[in-house]
Amino acid sequence: MVTPKLLEPHGRRAGREVLIGAGMREFQDVGVEVAGGTLAVRRWPGTAGAGTVLAAHGITGNGLSWSGVAEALDGIEVIAPDLRGRGHSRDVKGESSMAAHADDLLAVLDHFGVEEAVLAGHSMGGFVGCVAACRDPERYRHLVLVDGGLGFPVPADMDIDQVLHAVIGPAMAKLDMEFADRAAYHAFWAAHPAFAELGGEVVRDYLDRDLVGEEPRLRSACRTEAIREDAEDELRNPAVFAAIHELRVPARLLWAERGLRDEPTGLYPPGVIEAADLGRVDVHFVPGVNHYSILLGAAGADTVAAHIRTALLPRA
Repeated sequence: MVTPKLLEPHGRRAGREVLIGAGMREFQDVGVEVAGGTLAVRRWPGTAGAGTVLAAHGITGNGLSWSGVAEALDGIEVIAPDLRGRGHSRDVKGESSMAAHADDLLAVLDHFGVEEAVLAGHSMGGFVGCVAACRDPERYRHLVLVDGGLGFPVPADMDIDQVLHAVIGPAMAKLDMEFADRAAYHAFWAAHPAFAELGGEVVRDYLDRDLVGEEPRLRSACRTEAIREDAEDELRNPAVFAAIHELRVPARLLWAERGLRDEPTGLYPPGVIEAADLGRVDVHFVPGVNHYSILLGAAGADTVAAHIRTALLPRA
């Protein structure tokens, strides 16, 4: 892929700045007011009547994790916020939880005047999606869960940091690290087994959005306390576990073949999927991808986009 070159801003209106990247869709970076501050939102405009996708990212990610899917959904409006405590939304104040994120998503829909959207969520974003769809079913026509949303409890006596290091490993370790420059941060992720075959502008821009500070002391934009609060809620709140079983909107779960560190067994082993009583949730196995490449890799993004297109079809 060519390295995108941002052209001069154009189309300024109501405080919004539209940018064009070489070989990329037009997008807008917009600030949306929520409780505690301003949420940073990346929006890819679509064709009138084509529908809207609202996308929530994972626990230490940011909205640009959806860039590849947005490219594959050319013509469809895609709206992807940096959730509070991450990316360019790191300074939004207040406690973080699935319910707080659900409130923020509703504020984003209201800001753009979207009455109904397909809601997509990756990893922790899947839990956010389940809670949001349960709370406001009239605003979401379909829920697309990408390797997330189905809960598995952890021991009550286990420290949440231990759980996070065990489950997400390097994604948690980065919170205590500093990097001399962007290249060093990219190299850190290039050594991650799940990122070994990932690259290109989507991954580069996603990683760059996760950096704050100045060289040679760059660090992750993720606020550690927000990560801990969300992990406690995601992994130990019975109401969050129950949300996927209480959905009143059509939903589908895409589960990756391989795991968070590219292990042969994914986040959801086949036995877990088979044993889960998911009711109205359609389950789809996605071979050849891991927990990250299902969204950040070209093949994975194309698959996710195809399911979203199906979710946007008129209801029978």
